[in-house]
Amino acid sequence: MLADGQSNAIHLGERDCSMQRRHQKVVEEAPAPGITPELRAQIGKVCVEACIRIGYRGAGTFEFLFENGRFYFIEMNTRIQVEHPVTELITGVDLVREQLLIASGEKLSIRQEDIKINGHAIECRINAEDPDTFMPSPGTVKRFEGAGGPGVRIDTHLYDGYKIPPNYDSMIGKLIVHGRDRATALARMRIALGEMVIDGVKTNIPLQQRIMNDGGFQQGGQNIHYLEKRIAERKEKGIALT
Repeated sequence: MLADGQSNAIHLGERDCSMQRRHQKVVEEAPAPGITPELRAQIGKVCVEACIRIGYRGAGTFEFLFENGRFYFIEMNTRIQVEHPVTELITGVDLVREQLLIASGEKLSIRQEDIKINGHAIECRINAEDPDTFMPSPGTVKRFEGAGGPGVRIDTHLYDGYKIPPNYDSMIGKLIVHGRDRATALARMRIALGEMVIDGVKTNIPLQQRIMNDGGFQQGGQNIHYLEKRIAERKEKGIALT
């Protein structure tokens, strides 16, 4: 959502953040598989009206649980979120820029009819942690090489010699891809994950690769417990996600 507190608000579509572990998002994508344009418009209208009625000002995200064609409100995050790049890639809107303009007192310059959903975007959170035990892995990055190519974006602060401290969240970067459709985005993400090099510490890149190759994830529309169940199956049976 973007709202200027002057009775102007728009929505920029939805994101699916169902791939979670211990209520922490691991993979995010937009648009959400299974959400029709009609349902998107319906949910967006509710959120736009809410922003106008409460006089909301800034960027924000309404979170819902979705089941059997109905959506149930959970909370509103009154800030830019970690997964905002997937929305930026499918809409072409720089959310951080728009938020700053609103904060400076500008009226919203984008109309709802200006927002067009273009293609599909996926974000993998890259964490400094063991991909199997999920123990944090602070230390010195001996070598960092990011992925590249068309439709690939990396948001990170890493560099060769960077020391990852043990005091904060283990996320050290975000790998985001965009494609003309979900199948293209999935293919690009698999390639991009294979190109990433982070030596000196353990990362969750192997886990993200397993997720991208998982049949259930590839089908889309899985629930918020899916990833934890698959991880538990792998530990119990000693098998990889396939």
